[in-house]
Amino acid sequence: MRILVTGLAATYPFGGVFWDYMQYVLGFLKMGHEVLYIEDTGKWCYDPVAGTFVEDGKRNAAYLAKHLELLEPALKERWFYRDATGRTYGRRWEEVKSFCKEADLFLHISASCWMREEYFGVKRVAFVDSDPMYTQASVPGYVNNTLEQEERSRVEMLRQHHVFFTFAENIGAEDCRIPTQIFSWIPTRQPIVMESFQNHRVSVSQRRRVLTTVASWEPAEGGPVVNGVQYKGKSAEFERFLALPSKSVLPLELAMSGRAPKERLQAHGWKMVEAYPVSSDPWVYRDYLACSLGEWSVAKNAYVASLSGWFSCRSACYMALGVPVVVQETGFSKILPSGKGILPFSTIEEAAQAIESLASNPQEHAAAALELAEQWFDHRKVLGDLLEKAFSASYFSR
Repeated sequence: MRILVTGLAATYPFGGVFWDYMQYVLGFLKMGHEVLYIEDTGKWCYDPVAGTFVEDGKRNAAYLAKHLELLEPALKERWFYRDATGRTYGRRWEEVKSFCKEADLFLHISASCWMREEYFGVKRVAFVDSDPMYTQASVPGYVNNTLEQEERSRVEMLRQHHVFFTFAENIGAEDCRIPTQIFSWIPTRQPIVMESFQNHRVSVSQRRRVLTTVASWEPAEGGPVVNGVQYKGKSAEFERFLALPSKSVLPLELAMSGRAPKERLQAHGWKMVEAYPVSSDPWVYRDYLACSLGEWSVAKNAYVASLSGWFSCRSACYMALGVPVVVQETGFSKILPSGKGILPFSTIEEAAQAIESLASNPQEHAAAALELAEQWFDHRKVLGDLLEKAFSASYFSR
């Protein structure tokens, strides 16, 4: 097949973002498909050197080109990036349009693309929702005809896709609060190209005896309002676990970007490091994860309170390195085997108990994490399932 995959790897030039999108690109390539990566957002891109968003994407395009080739030399010519000035990099636009005419699938991930006529002209256009509840927040207002025009236009753009996937693996269940009107959502999860991690695993005895995570701190009030309920971001959930270091048998380290209250966090025992030095590129990021005894992380309040079943792309990368994860329950344990390798928690007491379990038998949890990654996140299984359902008549929506 000919497949186009969208993403934000140049717009946000950080290691974790790169892995989020490029595992789709690399995964499809390794499955024998002809793939083209598209980054055409219409938005300014973040420049880590300047510390702000910029219109000129030349430096970001160079970052993308460099790391795509390092990831897989065959991807050297398989990308297209348009910055906010309209300047294009990589493949010529005429080549992209020609590719679209012959393509079988356009995979629009995370609402990351300015959807042009050429993109909607592909035979099958699929949407992947990696941010559940935020994506569906406008649906009730759309149904009730109470949305402002800008929000209404977003929903109408979404409706032009043929098939809809979501990281909310619990969607449609009685206990899941995500709106399901209009769209027929198909659960999916992050694909992992295991061989990109297999030679970079660190033996348990050589790992730092610390739990880590890489995250950004957003305002607690920044989430959507759905059916009269205010949902919030990750920082709102973090507040519930502020005192965890005093109850944890292992040190807890946060590689945090954004306006985190660092002094307050440190006063409660959290070890703080700057996020950019450990996520400046995909390889530094991978090494940081690999050297950790485990991950500890909360999720966005919107994922937790909605019982979405969302599971982190970052956590899946930890697991591909054989690193177990202690992560906040979002409903994912209804789908993914939990207790070893994946240790869910909902309360501070459960978090402390999970950390103690990991600390007492890190080798067992490490082996379980790797086995779960192979069984549940391997790109051949995840992307194979996605392709089958994307082209199934029973899921076709347009």
